[in-house]
Amino acid sequence: MTSFDSPAGRADALALGRLDAHAQAALRSSGELSALELTEAAIVRAQLLDPALDALSHQAFDAARQRARALDAAGPDPAAPLAGVPWLAKDSLRVPGMPTRGGSRSRSSEPATDAPPFVQRFDAAGLVAIGKSAMPEFGLMGSTEPLLGPVTRNPWSRAHSPGGSSGGAGAALAAGIVPLAHGSDGAGSIRIPASACGVVGLKPGRGACVPVRGRHAIEDLIVADSLMSRSVRDTAWAFATAHPDRPLPVTAQDPRRLRIGLVLESLPGLAPDPEVAAATQSAAQLCASLGHAVEAVTWPLDGEAIWAALHTLWSRLGVDAVELATAQGGAAFAQRALEPWTLGLAHWHETHCGVAELERAWTTVAALPDVFSRFHAHYDLLLCPTLRTLPPTLGTLAPDRDFAALLPAMFEWIAYTPLQNLAGTPAISLPLAQGPSGLPIGVQFAADRGQEALLLALAYELEAAAPWQDRWPPSSVANHEDTR
Repeated sequence: MTSFDSPAGRADALALGRLDAHAQAALRSSGELSALELTEAAIVRAQLLDPALDALSHQAFDAARQRARALDAAGPDPAAPLAGVPWLAKDSLRVPGMPTRGGSRSRSSEPATDAPPFVQRFDAAGLVAIGKSAMPEFGLMGSTEPLLGPVTRNPWSRAHSPGGSSGGAGAALAAGIVPLAHGSDGAGSIRIPASACGVVGLKPGRGACVPVRGRHAIEDLIVADSLMSRSVRDTAWAFATAHPDRPLPVTAQDPRRLRIGLVLESLPGLAPDPEVAAATQSAAQLCASLGHAVEAVTWPLDGEAIWAALHTLWSRLGVDAVELATAQGGAAFAQRALEPWTLGLAHWHETHCGVAELERAWTTVAALPDVFSRFHAHYDLLLCPTLRTLPPTLGTLAPDRDFAALLPAMFEWIAYTPLQNLAGTPAISLPLAQGPSGLPIGVQFAADRGQEALLLALAYELEAAAPWQDRWPPSSVANHEDTR
């Protein structure tokens, strides 16, 4: 058993964190390391790196050790090639033995006793959960600054947001604590932190998702779950594992040359910041240099109607949160336990959205699959920024900021990502660029329903042409100085 207690051992644990999930699993397959050793190394990385980031909302180190020992006792399983690899579940995901607080003070810290099929798939694949990642309350904010705590910091700059709602996942991956982390995406909550933290974030399309919720109409319509990672092959493996009826290759690239439509302006007509525009144009040029046909296009839809539908449906989630908390503990409890942002969304919905607005929102959403089917008859993929600006400083999107200022600040920053949630189409954010300050800039590619494989094939190609594996933030396994 390798010891990670000494300075040399901790250095070895940090070095392991620079490997993706496949490379870590290969060490176990070769007999060089056990599942327990991979797990202990991840725990050491969490202990060394997370105090500066607060990416973990819950630590399950003892349970992870027990799980790893059981895997080692059972021996290698050819049907589970990544068995023994550590991962993080998001705080909204039910995992037996861990609390499911969803970043909210209104939720109990009692551990879950059951798991949805999504968790069961990765449990069967042999992954080892070392804890849970932090998130904003109920995933309703694009930055991970819940009043419950912790406020998660971006490994590239601890003064900046890691995004959200899967911000803890993005920060943990960027730092190298774990190679795989669960994210859920209702308006960009996988792709936003993927862009802000410089990792890979795939949002599967509607109908490709393993059941996680199954009880809420709006969430079931717009939210997709996946595992985020630092490498395309890890992301592809996670998608194939979660969706065994649609297995994907983990190394192959598609030889087809694609037709790609390029859009720079966001849906409400806002231009991206210059460094984001430059990064997106650079990605377009890279695609063209690889033989793909890239053409500037306009959004094939009514942006104002989409924007209105988003506000209507997203604010309805605030109403649902208030109603649930009220049923749980009464109106006074809901007002005391829920964050001002959640309460503000509920109030905004009640004052701005009647039956007519809800009907228009559902009608707009129902038309989107046909709109994109027609668009993708001419273009294989849509290329645009992931986010309109670089990650904001912490506090800019804090849930207790004045609601009237916070509402436009949040939606204008994430203006590019919600469309795919409303349309039910897949999209991926790739860490293809960095701004002048060193903060990452993600670039988003979107495809038609059922075309996740096409997105991943292009992602493989871009990763090979413009690799990002050696880019590490200051707060990471590559730059940590052990002073203990």
